[in-house]
Amino acid sequence: MAYQNPPSIPISDPEAPEITPTHTPSTTTPLANGFSAKGVVEKIKNNLVFHSKWGELNGAMGDLGTYVPIVLALTLARDLNLGTTLIFTGVYNIITGVIYGVPMPVQPMKSIAAQALSDTDFGVPEIMTAGILTGGVLFVLGVTGLMQLVYMLIPLCVVRGIQLAQGLSFALTAVKYVRKIQDLPKSKSLGERHWFGLDGLVLAIVCLCFIVVVNGAGEKSRGCCDVVESGGGDDDLGGQKRNNEVVARSRTSRVRKVIFSLPSAFMVFVLGVVLAFIRRHEVVHEIKFGPSSIEVVKFSKHAWKKGFVKGAIPQLPLSILNSVVAVCKLSSDLFPGKDFSATSLSVTVGLMNLIGSWFGAMPSCHGAGGLAGQYKFGGRSGGCVALLGVAKLVLGLVLGTSLAHILKQFPVGILGVLLLFAGIELAMCARDMNTKEDSFVTLVITAVSLVGSSAALGFLCGMVVYVLLRLRNWTRGKPLSTIWMQKSPEQV
Repeated sequence: MAYQNPPSIPISDPEAPEITPTHTPSTTTPLANGFSAKGVVEKIKNNLVFHSKWGELNGAMGDLGTYVPIVLALTLARDLNLGTTLIFTGVYNIITGVIYGVPMPVQPMKSIAAQALSDTDFGVPEIMTAGILTGGVLFVLGVTGLMQLVYMLIPLCVVRGIQLAQGLSFALTAVKYVRKIQDLPKSKSLGERHWFGLDGLVLAIVCLCFIVVVNGAGEKSRGCCDVVESGGGDDDLGGQKRNNEVVARSRTSRVRKVIFSLPSAFMVFVLGVVLAFIRRHEVVHEIKFGPSSIEVVKFSKHAWKKGFVKGAIPQLPLSILNSVVAVCKLSSDLFPGKDFSATSLSVTVGLMNLIGSWFGAMPSCHGAGGLAGQYKFGGRSGGCVALLGVAKLVLGLVLGTSLAHILKQFPVGILGVLLLFAGIELAMCARDMNTKEDSFVTLVITAVSLVGSSAALGFLCGMVVYVLLRLRNWTRGKPLSTIWMQKSPEQV
């Protein structure tokens, strides 16, 4: 492994007593059983087990701040088939939960979505060709092993820069959702949001404060109020007083436990759904039951060309860096007992798009922000995303594209609150950069990515700066192999 920086600071666990990950015994893996049916079933059961029922349900909401606005905007602006997208992404969620055993997210490809929303001539055929071509490249990089080589050669400080930039980008977008009224189909802000109302600033602030009270900053629960037994006699007034204090502290402890175990993100999302119906009662009559028709998209030569030039080329760097490299590193940080490879992540992203994009499903990938958001709210197993996948599948089959009428009334400020926590959790991964050189590279990438609105440009600048710093150390007489990998001669 190329990452030899000082050990990463453990990512916080907001519900450690209830959802601490359990390691799968190596004797039950499919490999150990020669891929026997019993071994495979045992592996699937272990990957889908709920470490905390409320925690996994709450964690499933952590990625919706990204997923809903993008998919809804494309449905309204470019006539994306929402029903088909829900069905395919639901299946993707279930499969990735089974394979990885962690809340591995399935998110829309953001660069392709941004191009479609900014270019009126970039329609569904162009979106799908961009997804197919991007998926094809990632699949080839995965099966040939080149993606694993890329992952090994990219330094940790560069990965942290990508994560910090993406996290701050999410956070800035979230603040914009909260502060300003949004026209999602046009990706424009229409003015300052009113303080009061069913999608007002007060509502968003209350939801934000509620999540902070319940989840905190993600610190470990230390078991508030440890009970200390007193050894005083029956006539010891001081002992009686201490017993009364213990009882009072025990009651406080139970109240705190109940509050801190609430599924805050799920409750906030349910509130948003209720408010969507209250904001427009007529939406009930616009719902049509039954799945949307799934048809093969017809492509022209022009669609392939435009999808490649304006869709796939800008999307590839973001998919490689944020959907594979950053996700692989973040997964290893959050779940050290699990084994993740850039090869498998690249292959799964490739297959998702090589299959679904032919039928009009929005091109999808994994995303470090979604993983951080789901982990923040309590997701710890593959059951978290499998549960989300089942919900998507049911909604896609029962409501189809008519679900867009409901989502259109969903308070955008609440989506901004959910997205804000996902962005902050992802950005905090960079806090283990405790040398000045590593912090410098990380911040250069972040600054260039945010100002230039390009993760690829930030990555390129960061790699150049990293190489220059390594060459500077090389002139001091250190071997190049130890400088690049940041290893001592003894480790080499």
